[in-house]
Amino acid sequence: MNEYDIGRLFYLILLLAVVGGYFLLNNRRRLGQMAQQFLIWVLIIVGLSAGWVLWQDVAGNTPRQSVIVTGETIEVPRERDGHYYLTVAMDGTPIRFVVDTGATDVVLSQADARAIGLDPDALRYSGIARTANGEVRTARVRIDEVQLGEFTDRDLMAWVNEGPMDISLLGMTYLQRFARIEIARDRLILTR
Repeated sequence: MNEYDIGRLFYLILLLAVVGGYFLLNNRRRLGQMAQQFLIWVLIIVGLSAGWVLWQDVAGNTPRQSVIVTGETIEVPRERDGHYYLTVAMDGTPIRFVVDTGATDVVLSQADARAIGLDPDALRYSGIARTANGEVRTARVRIDEVQLGEFTDRDLMAWVNEGPMDISLLGMTYLQRFARIEIARDRLILTR
């Protein structure tokens, strides 16, 4: 907290004391009724805040992915958090990815690596990835079969991240297998 923030805090406390003092002096004969009304308003605000937080949690965690496959095109809607997510089968196991056109490679979390049959503890972490959170060690792996909708690809190089990851990244080593990648009207469109 810097000097400016301390000054603002002091001002707000002083303002609250003046306004609160005015209400207390003005309504000193009805303090019980005023305390009851204050408590009711506090409960209403807390209830509305809790409802809003709960709604954001429920609405934000509901997957909306509806991959639309028409011929050689896959369309994916943008999620509420602004990202595009795809569930891709890696060696037969569905893995949820965030589509990251800024990532060079496909990067698997340790949990997703385990899900497709790899043992993260037995991998050789010889690579280095530079991320927004700093450098992390990675292990190179090869995925035999990758399936997205009706499209099946073989022999994909990916990396397993040694550090913690919430979700795996679907980077350009996979996305470049499409002839065209575009974003239009909150949809990611992949065309073969």
